[in-house]
Amino acid sequence: MATHLDLEEQEQIDQLKHFWNKWGTLITTVLVIVLGGFAAWNGYQYWQNRQASQASALSSAVEAAVNSGDKTRIDQAFGDLRSNYGSTMQAAHAGLLVAKAAGDKGQMDDAKAALTWVADNASDEGLKATARVRLAAVLLNSQAYDEALKVLGTKMPTEFDAVVADHKGDVYLAKGDKAQAIESYKAALQKTEPGVEYRNVISVKLNALGEDLK
Repeated sequence: MATHLDLEEQEQIDQLKHFWNKWGTLITTVLVIVLGGFAAWNGYQYWQNRQASQASALSSAVEAAVNSGDKTRIDQAFGDLRSNYGSTMQAAHAGLLVAKAAGDKGQMDDAKAALTWVADNASDEGLKATARVRLAAVLLNSQAYDEALKVLGTKMPTEFDAVVADHKGDVYLAKGDKAQAIESYKAALQKTEPGVEYRNVISVKLNALGEDLK
């Protein structure tokens, strides 16, 4: 009886050896890939969380510098944020904040630089579009009309269609092209949903140009 069991156990061991000789390398490789991928994913998640945390800290430093009005600190904090965490949402939001602060103080070159950076580097298309629309307004204020139209001609998400058309109207009007301005304002009005307050702003501009919308 004992001999029978020994032979049966030996047969099972031989079958296991045969199985492992045939499939062992593949199984080991798969396990290494799976476990390695799991470790890499955890590492990536840790890296992302760390990036976000450090970017948030620098973004807070930018906001504090803006609130204090210290241009040197603004440039330093925003520069560090761009250099080290330029692909984060925090960097893009900080850029918009820096641009607004500069524009409020009449520092149009600084506002243009910050908005251009966001428009070129933000990871979110909505933030890119926001930067471009604001950049066009800065260029309009600087009488760089053709440059402003070029920025507004860049492809943006469809939800920006109305505001882009409205800004184009402002640029054309500043250039003295009344017919093109009216066409742009009408396009903006058409792309704005009924009941939205923004329609009133566009309507006022058209009325001022002699267009009766009734």
